[in-house]
Amino acid sequence: MESITIHSSSTIIPNLPTPNLTLSLSEADQFRAWAYSTTVYVYKFLDAAVVVDTLKSSLSEILVPYYPFAGRLRLIVGSRFELHCCAAGALFIEASYGGTLDDCSDFTHADGLRKLTPKVDYNSPIEDVPLFVVQVTRFSCGGLVIGLNVSHTLVDGVSAIMFINSWASIARGEKTAKSILQPSHDRNVLQAQKPFSPPRFFHYEYHVLPFVIGCSDYKEQVEKLRMRANSSNPTNQNIEKSVDVNEVLLQPSPYSRYESITGHIWVCASKARNINNDKSNLSTMVQIVVNVRQRLRKPIPKNFCGNAALISVTLQSNFGELMSQPLSYSAKKIREASWKMTDEYVTSAIDFLTTHEDICWTRTSSSSSSSIVQVRNTYLGNPNLSVVSWLSMPIYDADFGWGHPDYVGPLMLDCDGETFIMPGPNNDGSIIVAIQLHMKHMEDFKKFFYEDL
Repeated sequence: MESITIHSSSTIIPNLPTPNLTLSLSEADQFRAWAYSTTVYVYKFLDAAVVVDTLKSSLSEILVPYYPFAGRLRLIVGSRFELHCCAAGALFIEASYGGTLDDCSDFTHADGLRKLTPKVDYNSPIEDVPLFVVQVTRFSCGGLVIGLNVSHTLVDGVSAIMFINSWASIARGEKTAKSILQPSHDRNVLQAQKPFSPPRFFHYEYHVLPFVIGCSDYKEQVEKLRMRANSSNPTNQNIEKSVDVNEVLLQPSPYSRYESITGHIWVCASKARNINNDKSNLSTMVQIVVNVRQRLRKPIPKNFCGNAALISVTLQSNFGELMSQPLSYSAKKIREASWKMTDEYVTSAIDFLTTHEDICWTRTSSSSSSSIVQVRNTYLGNPNLSVVSWLSMPIYDADFGWGHPDYVGPLMLDCDGETFIMPGPNNDGSIIVAIQLHMKHMEDFKKFFYEDL
């Protein structure tokens, strides 16, 4: 892409007075890196002349009920944060690009995508950094890209989408700030309870995993994976005994498309990484993100605005076993990692994080994801995967008044093995898989991914 011209930068504050207070953040917020979750929304054809004013005025309105998005973080004892709701505002950037959306290809090139989202100065004092930043880039073809940076310490993906879609409903005139589902900013639902209890499980998901040095019918393809995952049983029936999910696992249900696709990605990535190497005994694991809103005995309310997603990891497998077993083997391990996230396990995880006086060890400065499967700076032969699923999230509901987006996706992936699974834009059952692998493994991954369908 050619250079993008920045025309203006302004601060958008709530259009009505909002509470001036300090919110305590839960441990589910605290372990997140001080970084942004960055997403691009692509709209192909529209009259961009009125877009900016509409986005600004509606953003000013939505920041009233969502006033924490206009706040700032403060660093407190133990490398933890608190949220100062001070109406300092969100940053809004206007930009233009002389080319067309076709120049962006399929939005897979990181260098081009970086220009479509706001730059972040992580060297600034955290008290000065906005928690929500918008860049609106107009293209000569009439297309438009909205790049959004949302603090991951502030909210998880579910809450971010709730905010963005509520903002869009105001922009298109369907809702007002008073008629939207009012968000709940109470973070106490995921705080350690008093009197404090020590963690009941060993939470290996918060320990760094070892590294090694060194278009057809979409519905039919997904259904093939589900059928294959459910058509055979693995020869080794190892079920994790440390969590109370055994009774559920004894009554198996068909593997979901998420479990089938994630298991398939794991197998194909392992095959690609195993090319011309004897790694049959090398351990490999998958980190997944689990939405715990409905996992607790007292479910978190739908209007909760914060982080209610925790990480889980599969039990270790090895390359040789993973690639020799049927798809049901990897799908089953993904299921076990998800199903172990019960009320008791979530509570124990919160208690585990609370036991640490200083929590900075859980964060990285270069990524919005946890450090569990991250390889910093250079490729070291990462055998693991980190998988985030957006399959159940209404990411295409962001109609600001000119139609639904033609593409929604993360800006870029930060480390080898990081993966996003997203629904296609046309509600046709298609699925988009975004994955970062070392260049020498990517072609092999694509080959195995499609030939094994």
